[in-house]
Amino acid sequence: MKCLAIADLFIPAEMMEEGLKKLKDSGVEVTVREWKHENLEHLQKDNLAVEQGGSEALDLPESLLENISEFDIIITQFAPVNRKVIEQASNLKIIGVLRGGIENVNEGLAKERGIMVLNTPGRNARSVAEFTVGLILSEIRNIARSHAALKKADWRKEFPNSAFVPELEGRTLGIIGFGNVGQLVGRFLNGFGMRIIFHDPYFKGESSFPNVGLDTLVEESDIVTLHGRLTEDTMNLINREHFLKMKPTAIIVNTARSGLVNEKDLIDALQNNLIAGAAIDVFDQEPLPENHPFLTLDNVTITPHMAGSTVDAFANTPKKLAAEIAMYISTMNEK
Repeated sequence: MKCLAIADLFIPAEMMEEGLKKLKDSGVEVTVREWKHENLEHLQKDNLAVEQGGSEALDLPESLLENISEFDIIITQFAPVNRKVIEQASNLKIIGVLRGGIENVNEGLAKERGIMVLNTPGRNARSVAEFTVGLILSEIRNIARSHAALKKADWRKEFPNSAFVPELEGRTLGIIGFGNVGQLVGRFLNGFGMRIIFHDPYFKGESSFPNVGLDTLVEESDIVTLHGRLTEDTMNLINREHFLKMKPTAIIVNTARSGLVNEKDLIDALQNNLIAGAAIDVFDQEPLPENHPFLTLDNVTITPHMAGSTVDAFANTPKKLAAEIAMYISTMNEK
């Protein structure tokens, strides 16, 4: 079998080659090509276009599609595998996605043609979960704001939440989306002595934490953190209606997908002190324009879409997917 692996700036060719060693060892001929971008910002821009517009939002350069009909497997992280790719890849049997979702794959056409789509759920779960905890502490304890002030020689001690800066023990954490990331965040912050509740209508497993309704979660939580998938059903899942129900001392954290929260409603809630603050890593428009309201608010901690970006997450993902694909090929051969 032949495999085309599409590398990028986050998983470069050398890392991809090393990560797919298990596939090579199982007899698969692996070819690595790079989806080239001038810098990470441009790659993130293309990735955001695909996340928001689906696999058909972008076409790949023709150089990546050369002799693509010869390949049985395509492995990608951010590069879209859309109708054009699938129609040209006439021998395609497996699409492997180096991420938790498959937004960059035309899943309907793949299913129609009997192509198996395999992804890597939880591939950067620990990276995102650890970052989420960092954002929570940074926002409620004013770490980023005091750092920025002190760099300007301003010994700042007064903040919008100065009257109610909390400790985490005994407070309630509400987790929206209880998959790999949400479960890790719950485990980490349970260790801080927090009361943990979550909302996930799709969760089928067992947990010592209660699965509650969305209204109950936003009303009872001191910290609301989002870790769900963005779908038609979850678009604008959190909006003005929910901010009005939250405690005025509560904060909201989003390291998942921007569309889960109505950004305009969130800005309004922050400007009018409906909630105490927010910590945000994902935005409707990336990078943020110079006149964006988030840049002027004093009750928000913002970071440039970096929660899942650790060397461990990127390096380990091809290894995880290679093992899964090798197992699937082995099962196919046994039939």
